[in-house]
Amino acid sequence: MTLFDKLTQERRLRLTAERRLDFCQRERDAALAQIDALRSEMAQLRRQGRTSALDEALHAAALESIQLRARAETETAQRSATQAERRLWDSINTIRDGFAVFNARQELVIANQAYLGVFSGIPEVQIGITYRRLVEILAHEERVLPGDEPREAWIDAMVARWDVDRIEPVTLFFARGDIARIHDRRARGGDIVSLVRDITDQQRHAAELEEARERAEAANRAKSAFLANMSHEIRTPMNGVVGMAELLCDTPLSSEQKLYADTIRSSGEALLNIINDVLDYSKIEADKLVLHPEPFDLERCIHEVLILLQAGARNRDIALLLDYDLSLPRRYRADPGRMRQVLTNLIGNAVKFTEAGHVLIRVTGVEPSAGRRTLTVTVEDTGIGIAPEHTTRIFSEFAQVDDQSSRKFEGTGLGLAITRRLIALMGGEIWLESEPGKGSSFAFSLTLPCIGDADASGPLAPSLRHVVLVDPHPLGRAILERQLQGQGLEVTPCDTAQQALALLQAVRGRGVDLVLADAELAGQSGLDLARALHEAGHDVPLILLSANPAALRGEPALSQVRAVLQKPVLRHDLRHQLARLSDPDATDAPDPDIIAAPDMPTAPETGRPAPKCQTGARCMRILAAEDNKTNRLVFSRMVDGLAIELTFAEDGEQAVAAFRDTKPDLIFMDISMPGMDGRSATRAIRQMPGGAQVPIVALTAHAMAGDEDEILAAGLDHVLTKPLKKPLLLDVIDRYRPEGTRAPQGGADPVTQG
Repeated sequence: MTLFDKLTQERRLRLTAERRLDFCQRERDAALAQIDALRSEMAQLRRQGRTSALDEALHAAALESIQLRARAETETAQRSATQAERRLWDSINTIRDGFAVFNARQELVIANQAYLGVFSGIPEVQIGITYRRLVEILAHEERVLPGDEPREAWIDAMVARWDVDRIEPVTLFFARGDIARIHDRRARGGDIVSLVRDITDQQRHAAELEEARERAEAANRAKSAFLANMSHEIRTPMNGVVGMAELLCDTPLSSEQKLYADTIRSSGEALLNIINDVLDYSKIEADKLVLHPEPFDLERCIHEVLILLQAGARNRDIALLLDYDLSLPRRYRADPGRMRQVLTNLIGNAVKFTEAGHVLIRVTGVEPSAGRRTLTVTVEDTGIGIAPEHTTRIFSEFAQVDDQSSRKFEGTGLGLAITRRLIALMGGEIWLESEPGKGSSFAFSLTLPCIGDADASGPLAPSLRHVVLVDPHPLGRAILERQLQGQGLEVTPCDTAQQALALLQAVRGRGVDLVLADAELAGQSGLDLARALHEAGHDVPLILLSANPAALRGEPALSQVRAVLQKPVLRHDLRHQLARLSDPDATDAPDPDIIAAPDMPTAPETGRPAPKCQTGARCMRILAAEDNKTNRLVFSRMVDGLAIELTFAEDGEQAVAAFRDTKPDLIFMDISMPGMDGRSATRAIRQMPGGAQVPIVALTAHAMAGDEDEILAAGLDHVLTKPLKKPLLLDVIDRYRPEGTRAPQGGADPVTQG
């Protein structure tokens, strides 16, 4: 029960007693009037001689009874009122907070001991004293600490508070060490009720909380600094481990040596994933993770993640399937990096916990308002599933499906926790459905602004009407069949190459405009089907679907294939090929741009066709500032074979001197170096002639939130995070190659100096 509730209850009891007393007093007055009437009646009867001694005795007894009853009831009511008033006053005196009532003339009417306690030892303070005089006593007797404000000004301000309708509360700091909050309220009749609440404990608790918050923030800063330093210290040697392992894998190796090199590289990348998880979790916990929305292609984003995970899925014969709703647009506005991270976590987990079967990514959506889509992305697998007792904590930090003592699957247990936090930051939600032994289904829902409409669908040219679809996987076949039917095509599904070949021989190829076949079929492969169709004289075009198009290079039967599409097939790429086939002027020759899957490497070094050399042009001059000997070796081997002049500097001062001597076209600058670091060296170069124009790319092992912005603010143009990836490094070299220089892929060995 609160203080105001208690006071209200006691006041209600007092008012009840006062009403009872008033009622008894009225009854007493009525009884007295009745007695007076009886006395008058008796006197009249006596004068008339009509009363006897007995009658007079009875009347006297009745009068006495009425008087006694009225007196008793009055005394009872009086006692009740007195008791109620005493209880009310006792209640007011027992409360810890001060309580007082002032009348309309601002004179003290009542006050409890808590209110008067601060005035102890001052006889002047009693009922009837004015509010202003109480304030003056507090100030002049130094019972309160007015702060830097003069005493008279403080007194005037305290009194002026009562001149407004709504009296604002004020906090007083008393000389004895306690703190109070004064709440004044205007009552009926002009009275003012004043409540003095002791907030000393609250202030002390708030101060303790503030101190604890400062300690926590200091600890968080220390943790962030520790993680940043550890990230840097770990990434620096990992650049050598992963970089050299990647370079080693590109050299001629025996099968055993390649196994060792691949193991080193995959283990290094797994360690980097753990580091990234810890850093991401730290950023989220510190509320430092910021989203950067921009337009991106959701379907292609999912496709790229599936391509990255394709190798691990092939090793266990897992089919990766994508079912993207035909009515949905591809392009939306969101943070593509974080979206890719969410998809990688969910799909990677599905592949990791699935021994056989398939992993299906299904994308559906509705349009809640114009220009927006509420998307539901579901990742279904046929893996081990999750027991019901684990589903409630699967999104918790460091949660694992298997027990620590019998760990079968590696990982930090942070992936799903980070995914849940990222989805929440994007304004969505994530959930799980699972059954042990049958698989799991993770799904998340997001509402995103869409850019553009869905891809065009509907009938193609009349020259393309009937497609024979050959796919051994029922679910994948159903998805492709639905996509083809969405283009207005008649589809005949087949499980095997033999079934498709028998169908075509039965109709002698007539009425079939296209064969869409999986490269991996039971019995005869997709290439075997292409060869058999050619030998049988069927000129029907065939498009091959392959999860690993690079493995098909050099196959003689590719000449019988119109195109090779990467599985899972993107709707845009499928529509593009169908449109080409429906064009009567389209050639029957294979399409070299499609044989390698879209966005897949077409040149072994760079992931792009090698640029043509310009005869007579000079080589590009590159300066690399790097203090770590291993990292210099990794860098030099990654650019080995490029037509460049490469100069190394081991610290910032050497980098500044090398820039003055060599005038490089591009500088790669390590950020953390002894003596003059990368930022200072960059600022020094920017002040030199020609230094403002030269592109400078940061090489850094720092990967915490804000590191990239801080580095770019120091005057650098681009940031590469260690460990370096060869395709990204070569892409940066090509991007900043000035006009008039030879293309780096021209074939000459680099000239290394310094």
